Amino acid sequence: MNGIHRLDAAAAAANAGRLEAAWAAVPWLPRSIAADAASGLFSRWARSTIVDENVGAPVLTRAVFERLHRDAGLTADWPIGNAGLLHVYGYLLSTTPTPYGLKRERWLGGDLATALGLDDEAFLPWPPGPTLLARVTAAALALLETAPVRCDERDGSFRVALSAASGPAALVYARIGVSNDPENVDPERVALVTTFPVADAAALLAGLDAEPDRVRWNAVD
Repeated sequence: MNGIHRLDAAAAAANAGRLEAAWAAVPWLPRSIAADAASGLFSRWARSTIVDENVGAPVLTRAVFERLHRDAGLTADWPIGNAGLLHVYGYLLSTTPTPYGLKRERWLGGDLATALGLDDEAFLPWPPGPTLLARVTAAALALLETAPVRCDERDGSFRVALSAASGPAALVYARIGVSNDPENVDPERVALVTTFPVADAAALLAGLDAEPDRVRWNAVD
């Protein structure tokens, strides 16, 4: 059984409430979560709700949400939890369709990785070596520091970073600590929220300009 088939089996089992079977189907998942917890990597991420703003409903069951946080040694108050844990590992187990497809496609497809200048398989979750969360965190922080397009919202407390001003691009959304120099992001003051590929960066930027200033993409103010 290849990686995709194992993940399919895990997601189906998780959605059916058979969590032990789900975790057993993808042994890299508990290993990755344990490694990330030991390294303190979850602290680099902000809080997020698992209720998707496009769907208007949770994209994971409460049982999966709670199991993920328990394995990571994190406290959470349903439906709000750790964004890195939910957006990376939780989304891999989500079977809820959204207008943009399954949440896991940002990791299994190559669009996000390619837009970040990486190999198109850079975010597959099962290869040995650094965990998926470690790879995603490093890439997201790097884009925040070097992005050619940046847009600050909520009085500078949230930042949208894009790898390009038009066409396909990678987007990173993060909570930014108060800084005397907004042009230079201190990675120690950043709490990542999410990252995903966009098909048309110019259209996304136009949409941001047209909308009221608000917290976006399932972040929590």
